Amino acid sequence: MSGVLSSVDARTKLVGQNRLELLLFHLGGSQFFAINVFKVQEVMRLPRLTRIPDCHPVVRGVTHLRGQTVPVVDLRQAIQMGPLNMDAVDATIIVTEYNKTVQAFLVGGVDRIVNMNWNEILPPPSGAGRQHYLTAISRMDGRIVEIIDVEKVLAEISPYNTQLSDDVYDRGLLNQVQGKKILIVDDSMVAIEQMRQVLVPMGLTIVEARNGLDAYQLLMHWKEQGMDINDELLMIITDAEMPEMDGYMLTTEIRRDPVLKDTIVVLHTSLSGNFNKAMVEKVGCDGFLSKFAPFEMAAEVQRHIRTKLENRSS
Repeated sequence: MSGVLSSVDARTKLVGQNRLELLLFHLGGSQFFAINVFKVQEVMRLPRLTRIPDCHPVVRGVTHLRGQTVPVVDLRQAIQMGPLNMDAVDATIIVTEYNKTVQAFLVGGVDRIVNMNWNEILPPPSGAGRQHYLTAISRMDGRIVEIIDVEKVLAEISPYNTQLSDDVYDRGLLNQVQGKKILIVDDSMVAIEQMRQVLVPMGLTIVEARNGLDAYQLLMHWKEQGMDINDELLMIITDAEMPEMDGYMLTTEIRRDPVLKDTIVVLHTSLSGNFNKAMVEKVGCDGFLSKFAPFEMAAEVQRHIRTKLENRSS
């Protein structure tokens, strides 16, 4: 599994085709869990850990990898299943990069990598409630695979500060677009709430969609209603990885549509910056934001609003 991380060129081949690769693993039982291979840097046997005082209960310690100190999170304990018994399993760590940070997840063992289509990835059952740790589910070899909401796990370990001072907002600019719509698309309720805390003070109408397909169907509905989308919708902020239709495919479909093709689309993702630069160019996004940086989000949204207003007046 040491070669899990492929080159950017190889990884971009899946983009725009609504496909993904999942790394399957277990947490000491028979149930399969998964995360997107795009987030994985390395998979290795559990190394020696150093305990650190006063750390979060789910952080088992830190290890040193390639010149940096990496916290090791007991993923089983983090999703409320109890701590992993490292003596009874083939303890493995999955080294990942999320939101410009590197962390490792302790798991019971890694199974394999599978290539799937996003339309095979479904939202969690509606009766699962809001407290679960899943962004999606799928089926593999007749078994359910649960895709973990890593953003929720990380937010609980180290909560994000989303409070911005009022001087971050250009009130003169925002007064010109009061009530206009901004569509935010994400399968993580944590990410949706983080975005809302930045965008609500702008006085915009926040419209939410839980995946790319829902967002696309909403856009089609607005078209059928005769809504002037170019006027009413300021922009779309979309996650990359979502069930049924990912953010790359959503952007591709928007660019193909003669009515929607000029809609501002910003990718909002926890994937690494260099990778997203390649993706933005390939699918035609207007930019990307790393999760979760509230100041940068406020600045980027206002920059696009300013540009849009200037283009209208020219």
